[in-house]
Amino acid sequence: MNTTVVCSGGLDSVSLAHIVAAEGNLSRLVSFDYGQRHRKELDSAAACADRLGVPHHIIDLRAVGAALTGSALTEADVDVPDGHYAEETMRITVVPNRNAIMLTIAYGIAAANGDSRVATAVHGGDHFIYPDCRPGFTEAFDAMQQAAQEGYADVRLHTPFVHRSKADIVTDGAAANTPFALTWSCYKGGTHHCGRCGTCVERREAFDLAGISDPTTYADPDFWRTAVAEREAS
Repeated sequence: MNTTVVCSGGLDSVSLAHIVAAEGNLSRLVSFDYGQRHRKELDSAAACADRLGVPHHIIDLRAVGAALTGSALTEADVDVPDGHYAEETMRITVVPNRNAIMLTIAYGIAAANGDSRVATAVHGGDHFIYPDCRPGFTEAFDAMQQAAQEGYADVRLHTPFVHRSKADIVTDGAAANTPFALTWSCYKGGTHHCGRCGTCVERREAFDLAGISDPTTYADPDFWRTAVAEREAS
C-alpha cells in the first residue's frame, strides 16, 4: 500500500505521516504553497519528510491561491478570528475548493510514481466548517478519481480520521511517536502558537480530551478553556 500523504505540516497530517510510516507504507509527502499567511507549516512538513526519510514534493499554487480571495488564510488584511473552531465566525478561514485542488494534484503524483493510495488527515472536527473535509466529498472525490484514472492507474483515497476526532488523532499520533512539538497548527504564524485562533483552541482541547500532555508553547495558554465553555453554552 505505497502511500502518498498530503502533509500541511500541522498536527493532523504529520501524525498521519508517522502512522503510515509506522505501518511501513509511506512513499512520499506532498505539500502545497498556496500563498498562506506564513510558511511555518511548510517548514514543519519539510522537517517531517526529512525525519521519515521520504521525498517531499512542495507544489507552488501561489497563483491559484491569489485567485481564491476572501479567506483569512490567504488575505493579509483579513483577520484570523479567535474562538472555538465550531463557530460560525471560523467560516472566514475557508479557502474555496482547496482540498479538491490539492487532492487532484496528489493523485497525479501518486499515479506517476506508482503509489496505490493518497492519504489525507481530514477529520470529524472539520465537518462543520469545511465542506471538502466531509465524508460525502471524500467518497465522491475518490469515485471521480477512479474514472479519471481508468486504464492507467488505481489510486484510492485513504481517510482514516474522517469519522474520528482530533483527540483520536492525538492518541494515534502519540502511539506512532509523532513529535507534536515539531508540528505547527496556528493560523497566525507568530513566534509561538497564539492559543486563541480556532485551530489553536482545537489543538489544545484535543490534547486535554486525549489525556496526553501538550508540548506546545502558546502565547495565551488558557484561552481555550474560555472558548470551549462559550461554545458549550451557546
